[in-house]
Amino acid sequence: MHILIVHQAFTTVSEPGGTRHHEMARYFCREGHRVTVLTGQVSYLTGRGTVGRRWLKREADDAGVEILRIHTYQGWHRSFFHRVLGFITFMLSSFLVGLKVRDVDLIWGTIPPLFQGITAWILARLKGAVFLLEVRDLWPYFAVALGVLTNPIFIRLSEGLEKLLYRRADCVVINSPGYENHVRERGAKDVHLVPNGVDTSMFDPSDRGEKFLKVHGLLGKFVVLYAGAHGLSNDLEILLQAADSLRDKEEIQFVLVGDGKEKEKLVAQSKTLKLENVHFLPSYPKMEMPKVLASAQACIAILKPLDAFKTTYPNKVFDYMAAGRPVILAIDGVIRQVVEEAKAGIFVQPGYSDGMAQAILKLEQDRGMARRMGLAGHHYVEKYFDRSFLSAKMMGVMMECMEKKRR
Repeated sequence: MHILIVHQAFTTVSEPGGTRHHEMARYFCREGHRVTVLTGQVSYLTGRGTVGRRWLKREADDAGVEILRIHTYQGWHRSFFHRVLGFITFMLSSFLVGLKVRDVDLIWGTIPPLFQGITAWILARLKGAVFLLEVRDLWPYFAVALGVLTNPIFIRLSEGLEKLLYRRADCVVINSPGYENHVRERGAKDVHLVPNGVDTSMFDPSDRGEKFLKVHGLLGKFVVLYAGAHGLSNDLEILLQAADSLRDKEEIQFVLVGDGKEKEKLVAQSKTLKLENVHFLPSYPKMEMPKVLASAQACIAILKPLDAFKTTYPNKVFDYMAAGRPVILAIDGVIRQVVEEAKAGIFVQPGYSDGMAQAILKLEQDRGMARRMGLAGHHYVEKYFDRSFLSAKMMGVMMECMEKKRR
C-alpha cells in the first residue's frame, strides 16, 4: 500500500516537536508499505525555515520514508493573518506537488489546519484513493474558545469547512476520546480512536540526567520541567507565578524547554520579576528529549482553564510518563483520567498558581512518592500507549478503510 501523508507541520525524530506521524510512517515502511510525506519548510515551533527557500527538497530516512519539503510562506509567526497565509500557500503548493505523486492508495490528511485537509480530500478524489482524515485538535472550536478567532463570518466559514471534511472523509481518526462526540455531531460517520502515545523504548526511567544537569548548572537541584510549545493556550504565566511564590526555595529550579510565539514575552516577564529560579532553554530534537526529561524530578503539563481543553490528550504527558517522571497536571478532563488511573502524578486546578506551587512542594518533600508516581506512569504507558501498538492499530484502521472502499 502507498500512503501519502499531507501534514504541513510534520517533524522527524531529528527535529523538535511532535513525531507521531514520523514514528508511525517508519513503522509502516518496516511492515512493507510505502510512505510519502508532503510537508512544509517552516518549523511550527520556531517559525524559522528548515531548508532555505528551495521550491522542493526531497529526503528519505533510513526506514524508507520519502519526505517532500515544499516551499511555503515563511512569516507565519508574525500574526494570525500571516499564519493563515502560510496555510493557504501550503494548501496550493502541496496540491501541485501531490498531483505528481503516483500510485497512491490512501491519503492521510491531518487537521488542523483545515486547509491541508482540503488538499488531502481533493487529491484523494482525483486519484481514486481512500481519504483518511485525522483530527489532532478541534479547530475552529479551540480557536474560538481562546479568542483567537472572533470574526463571525470566518467562524461560520471554518465550521462549514470542518463539517465538509468530516462528511467527505472515508474514515475519521481522532487522537483523543474527548473528540468523538464533537466530530460525530458534525457529520463524521466512520470514527476510530488512535490516541496519542509515545515510543517507550526511547526512555530509561533510571536515567538521572546528570550530564544535562551539570551542563546547565542544576546538579543537585529539584528540577521542575516544562517541555513544549510556548503559546497562548499553554498558560505559562501561571508557571512563572508559581516560581515567584517559591523563589525562596533555592533547591527548586524551573526549566522551560521549547519555543513559541509567547516565549519572548515570558522571558521578559521572568526578567521583570527577577526570577533567578527560572531557566529558558531552546527546543530539542525528539531523539534528545529523553536526556532532557531525565534531568527533571517533576514535569508540568498545563493549558488554559477552558472547557474545550478537557477533550484533549497532550503528547507531552505521555513523554513525561515514559520518562518515569511524576506529572503535575493543570489540565482537567480526559487526560486527567489517564494520569489518575495510572497514579502517575498530581492534578491541580488549571489557572491557579498556588495549587501548582503546593504540588511542587509536596513532591520535593516526598521524593519517594515522586519516584513511585514516575515509575507507575512509565509502566502504564508501556502497557496502553506505546507507539508500536498504536501504529499497528492505525494500520488496522487503514486496512479496514481500504476494504470498505473496495466494497
